[in-house]
Amino acid sequence: MDINEENCDLYLGEEEDSSQRAQADGLKSEPAQPMDAAVAVTHLESLLLELGLEQHYSEKLALSTVLQIDEKTVTDEPAQTLSALPWTFLKRLMMVNVTARSVKCTSSQGEASCDDSFDNIDLDMESLVDNMDSSNVVNPLDIVTALFLCSNGFLQQEMALKMSMCQFSVPLLLPNCDTEKCTLMLWAMRDIVKKFRPHSLADPRGFVEERIVLSDLPMVSFVRLGVCSLSKSQILNKLLSNPQQYHDTFVHHDMECGDSPRRISNGLVEISWYLPCGNKNIDIFGEPVAVANLRGDISSFETQYSFLCQTSAAVFVFFDNLDTKYKLLTSQHTKAHLFLVGNPQSKSFNIDYLKKIAKELNLKKNNIILKTKLMNDADFVKNLRDTVGQVIKSSKSKMPLEQMAEVAHELGILVDEDCQECQSAKQNANAITSSIHDIPQYKESQLPLQGHIWKELARLEKEECRLRKNGNQNVEMYKSDLQSQKTELRKKQSKYDMSGAMTCFINAMSITGLERSYFLKWMRINLDNLSRKNLSGLREQYKEKCQNSSENKEQIAELDRQISSSSLGTEHFLREMGQLYESSVLLRETEVSRQQLQNLPRLCAELLLDGFPLELVDGDASNIPLRWVSDVLHQLNVLVQPKNKILVVTVLGVQSTGKSTLLNTMFGVQFAVSSGRCTRGAFMLLIKVKDDFKKELKCDFLVIIDTEGLKSPELAQLNDSYEHDNELATLVVGLSDVTIINIAMENSTDMKDILQIVVHAFLRMKEVGKKPKCQFVHQNVADVSAHDKNLRDRKMLLEQLNEMTQAAARMEKKEKNKSFTDVMEYNPETGNWYIPGLWHGNPPMAPVNAGYSESVYEFKNNMIKVFQNCKASENNIIGFLEWTKSLWNAVKYENFIFSFRNSLVADAYMKLCAEFNKWEWSFKKHMHTWTTNAETRISNFGTVAMKYQMDNMGDFHSKLKMDASMELIKWENTILDNLTKYYEQTEGHVYLVERYREDFANSTKSIKREMENSIMSKLEAAFEIRKGMIKLENIKKKHTAVMEKKVLRLLEDCRKRQSQWSVTDLDREFEKVWEETVHELSSFEGLMPRDVLSDVFNHLRSNMVQKGGSVNEKLNKVKLKDHGKEPFKVTPDGFFKRLIKEFYCDEHTRKTQAMADNLIAKCKEFVFEKVQKKTDYHETYSQEILHMIEENLDANKELDTSLKFELNIKLHICGFAATTFQNLHETFITDNNPRWCLEQFKDKYLEDFKDLFSGQDQCQKKAEQFTILCLKPAVESYVASSLGQEIVDEMLTGQNAFQFSSRAFFQYSILKQLLSAFNFDNYASYICDYKGFVKDWIFDEILKRFSQGNKMFDLEDCQLKGIISVITEAITKAQMNEKGNIKEFVKDICRHLGEKLVLPQDALEATMILNNSEQESFAHWLKISVGDMEQSLREEFQRAKDVKKKLERQNIKPQNELFTRVFGCGKQCPFCKAPCEAGGKAHTNHCASIHRPKGLGGVEFEGSRNLVTDICSSSVFNDSTFKSYATGGRWHPYKRYRDIYPDWNIPADASIQASDYWKFVMAKFNKFFAELYGALPADIPPAWKCISKEQAERSIKESFSIK
Repeated sequence: MDINEENCDLYLGEEEDSSQRAQADGLKSEPAQPMDAAVAVTHLESLLLELGLEQHYSEKLALSTVLQIDEKTVTDEPAQTLSALPWTFLKRLMMVNVTARSVKCTSSQGEASCDDSFDNIDLDMESLVDNMDSSNVVNPLDIVTALFLCSNGFLQQEMALKMSMCQFSVPLLLPNCDTEKCTLMLWAMRDIVKKFRPHSLADPRGFVEERIVLSDLPMVSFVRLGVCSLSKSQILNKLLSNPQQYHDTFVHHDMECGDSPRRISNGLVEISWYLPCGNKNIDIFGEPVAVANLRGDISSFETQYSFLCQTSAAVFVFFDNLDTKYKLLTSQHTKAHLFLVGNPQSKSFNIDYLKKIAKELNLKKNNIILKTKLMNDADFVKNLRDTVGQVIKSSKSKMPLEQMAEVAHELGILVDEDCQECQSAKQNANAITSSIHDIPQYKESQLPLQGHIWKELARLEKEECRLRKNGNQNVEMYKSDLQSQKTELRKKQSKYDMSGAMTCFINAMSITGLERSYFLKWMRINLDNLSRKNLSGLREQYKEKCQNSSENKEQIAELDRQISSSSLGTEHFLREMGQLYESSVLLRETEVSRQQLQNLPRLCAELLLDGFPLELVDGDASNIPLRWVSDVLHQLNVLVQPKNKILVVTVLGVQSTGKSTLLNTMFGVQFAVSSGRCTRGAFMLLIKVKDDFKKELKCDFLVIIDTEGLKSPELAQLNDSYEHDNELATLVVGLSDVTIINIAMENSTDMKDILQIVVHAFLRMKEVGKKPKCQFVHQNVADVSAHDKNLRDRKMLLEQLNEMTQAAARMEKKEKNKSFTDVMEYNPETGNWYIPGLWHGNPPMAPVNAGYSESVYEFKNNMIKVFQNCKASENNIIGFLEWTKSLWNAVKYENFIFSFRNSLVADAYMKLCAEFNKWEWSFKKHMHTWTTNAETRISNFGTVAMKYQMDNMGDFHSKLKMDASMELIKWENTILDNLTKYYEQTEGHVYLVERYREDFANSTKSIKREMENSIMSKLEAAFEIRKGMIKLENIKKKHTAVMEKKVLRLLEDCRKRQSQWSVTDLDREFEKVWEETVHELSSFEGLMPRDVLSDVFNHLRSNMVQKGGSVNEKLNKVKLKDHGKEPFKVTPDGFFKRLIKEFYCDEHTRKTQAMADNLIAKCKEFVFEKVQKKTDYHETYSQEILHMIEENLDANKELDTSLKFELNIKLHICGFAATTFQNLHETFITDNNPRWCLEQFKDKYLEDFKDLFSGQDQCQKKAEQFTILCLKPAVESYVASSLGQEIVDEMLTGQNAFQFSSRAFFQYSILKQLLSAFNFDNYASYICDYKGFVKDWIFDEILKRFSQGNKMFDLEDCQLKGIISVITEAITKAQMNEKGNIKEFVKDICRHLGEKLVLPQDALEATMILNNSEQESFAHWLKISVGDMEQSLREEFQRAKDVKKKLERQNIKPQNELFTRVFGCGKQCPFCKAPCEAGGKAHTNHCASIHRPKGLGGVEFEGSRNLVTDICSSSVFNDSTFKSYATGGRWHPYKRYRDIYPDWNIPADASIQASDYWKFVMAKFNKFFAELYGALPADIPPAWKCISKEQAERSIKESFSIK
């Protein structure tokens, strides 16, 4: 027999008797539930246990638990166990999937047996019949009932709302089969809002929109008495459906699992509604009606039946046989019309009983509906439909659901709203909303802070940045005036007392737990109800006017304002809370009213955690209450720490394109948008990620940002809406990791508009270091083949995007971006999603389209994958806040890209600079050491100290050059590898500085090039000098050899004569031999003198040979020695005088003079270094100087210097260099005269002669001589040459090392120290001679550091110990080689030291001759002498306290190394002279963290002598103009300063306080600066005079991002 739902109702109605049920059912008995034999488990407990919900019966499931992201979110496997069924149902329901109720457990065994049966050839009929195992099947109604019983009020509301959207019936009376009580689900249905068009409406285009619980509708109930062969639910579904649009509103036995026995859902009363759309051909009923359906036999559920009788307009009782149970129908005092619906075809049908009851109940013919044999289902349903239609028309009995609570109370039915929390929350909400009659007026009186004052504050803030209305007024004066106005408005704001409504609101908000959530929901419900009444008319007018927007612009704008002022939602109260908090900040911290408001941010943070949205951008005022948002996010961070990692998803789209529905379907979130009003602005909401999924997503929370109110194109002309939309899009795109762009396909103009805004936003983000991922969602695309069909559309979309990118790039002055993929991660194939329309049919009776929820689910899965592929973001709550601040600050300026500065980016850039500087110094230090070592080896070439003897100097030179190249390449690669690894790390926000990677890579190559040039030139010079020295040493060696021969012959002669020799005799004999020998040697010439002046002049001539005939002509007339004596003066060429006014000529002259002075100082330093080395002059020196001049002129191309200037400066520098080098050369020749060199060792020869004659042991004396004459000078030279590097190391790693770690930190340190000393002369020096000031400052810092205690001595001692151990080791190694020959022994020692020390050859030769020492004894004494030398040097170092002298003697000047490191490119801001702080040498853009008033650089106002107070970081954002030498004396707009200075980036100040430092300095030293520049003092804005020293210090901390 067919088993239908009504049979099931019967069986389950008598569930106690399972054997009877099984018999009637024809099904197998249910298997016994696993249970403890001692404890009887109820039906409810048993089912909850199977479904895994037993815990939630007491601890109710919350909405936030269901919405959190976990692994189940992305898996779509069918339920394998019974416990998975509720979750599968919930997951599908939350995605409004109409298949949600079709949940079935597919166990693996079932599948296996199914597969086996295909292979099994034998037909097993029995298994086919018996294969109806019901153990893993649960009736959908049981799942619904179980979930409603186990959920809290808020999850119940969400479930009811989603079920209603799917056109599922919703629980009206929820049974509990354990307690045998039922509950009226009034609260659960509170959120359902329906929109319909009854035929009775006067206006055919009008509609009714209201909460269903408040709707005054007739209710028609359907119940069953006893057994019934008709399927009541199926008939109801047909009754409510159009033939073309059938839908299963009620679960019936022919649905999946619908025939499964019901275990806990008997007694359930479900409700659904029929709502007309206004089309008579489609509508089944012309008026709305509620339809209730009781599950089970009314004889078992009399309470529910009584309730329905008293609340319904009509009750339809389905029956087969009325027998004795009919008395139940007569016993009820029913207000409802009673209709009997029977099936005469049933065997148990009895016509007599029917007549009897009809008589007893006074039923008319119309009240009895029978399905006769001649009547098919369609006719029967039509019959029933007509009857219901009549009931609806004639019924006077209409009762809103809300009113039914009274009936429920009378019958002892529980009402879900009766709980204490809900009731007290309702009272609190009513206390606030009951007094609202006129919304605009109410907002003015009760929510005054977000009105005119807040909007005016927002306007002033933007004006402060854009300066559109300052006209000809002084910019800083104007800004000061704006600040005063802002302060006044804030004061005015703080004078408002907290309104009564806000006091009630904050008190109610302060209650924790569920009551607060109930309160906010009641507030939202009440306010939406109010707004709906006020707004529906306005919205209709708005739509009408928009049809013809060109004619009605003003009216549309007015309506827009009215809609804005008539909408009131919880967000307005929360906004007021924010404003109360912001205005309290002005009050003193001790004031009671301020302290009372201190807990507000924490309240709001708790709300965020509870799933309520926070308003980021107030769209009405188009502003962010930054202090409020900051403190809320800080509190949120405190609440969740350390779990504060977030991923941000933003949704952008034109209003009314289904964005909110998309978000709700994907994540279940509902943004606080007032009913019928798209609130302009941006809201953020948190979704928790479950612990087991955090690793996958690399975050603890998803932050969803919804933007509302991006206007459609026809409205873009109104007010500032386009600008507002651009601001909003830029902000939210900047905050997001993934951006979803929602496009309604039917409106391509909307699409173009939104795309234009989005492209701008993405381009801006790319330029500031962010490249979010992008997903396009195309809504209302119906076809299944949409993805393929839209290939052409995608291609067109990409073309459009590329076009827009190019247009946006032109507007933003970033033309290098050619395609959309240049600015963001977007793949046309995977980045486009096509989603069909939301409704399946015509609303309001259409369910959600299954294709919609499936497509959205697929999109959600893809989004989760996109999240997983996001780089492990360091984005935490505090980082998000930093981005919000900096993006909003930049957004307030019109030129976003060049006004953006972010503390996180600055911080990441500083870290990168500091790291890069470390790598650079390691590179330089290594190469300095290598070069010093190479120079030592070159100096020892051809001497006994050369370790590996090479005859050919050229080969040695080539080898060293090759070694140098290899070292340089190795280190270049090391730095580039370090850079790559640095960018691979996940910490430190490195992705934000991705755009600087190339700059730093280029800087590495640039450093390598510079080092290569320097090293090759040093090697060249060292080899050339060594060639000359070898020639000289050979002459000296010959002289020494001749002298040794003569002395040894004299010794032999004296020994042959047997007479006694007195000391006088020996002296006399020696003197005679010495004079003879010297006379003989006089023919040996030393080095020939050179004409250095001519050599330098020839180099200069060949350098200038390409510059033209006039230059060569002039060179023929000059004498180099006459140049370089007088100070170099730059004179303006007559050409400039004629063309440009004097001021610009002076400016050019001043800049050129400064450049020339710096260049001359640099060249003088180079010359002085060479003189200090006391080597001979070499022509590479001249080449190096000319190269330095060329390099400098090239770096200052913008000065556009003339050929005449180039010749003059070269003559000047070469003049003094040539004279100095001539003197150096002459001194060298004198010092190295062979005869003089021989004479200085005369006494030593005499002593050696006497010692040898008398046979005295020379070991001790020779060891001392070797130590003092050879080792000591070499050791002193070694310590001096290696000390420079160690000093730099100490400065970079010791105390206050951070000030040299990057250019920005260096600037901060200088400015802070200047502020501490606060001396005008220091500031004047810093501004007027920045380079000189920095050099002196660094030198003073080194002096300061090394003058304290024994720091310098410690470094010297460390170097000394190191080299002494090398010497001792060399002696020990030499001892192992037994040669017996003392000369070989000394040579051996020298060879071991040859790579570290340069031993003076004269002294070495003199020590080795006339030496008869024993090797062992000599070695013994040598070690003692070395020990003595160490001690004596240590004492010398300790005595020498003059740090300055020691610094001047260094080969590597520490001050120069540090200067190069922190001075950078040396460029200064073209307007205010602030120095560039960009890292690396090869940066493409110059920037400074802090700019200053131009008057500090001596700029005066045109037409007046007063110093200028304008700051360039303000000027470049307003409409003022400038003229300079670079503009050719013509006025040029500041906004387009990059046309003239393309390499400079001058961003807006991070805040109005950022430039307080220089404002303070100028205000204090105004008169002094005026005197210095011979101008009149500036007119100082009043606000500047109020700045304190502490504020000035705070401002530089903020500007340089110092934590």
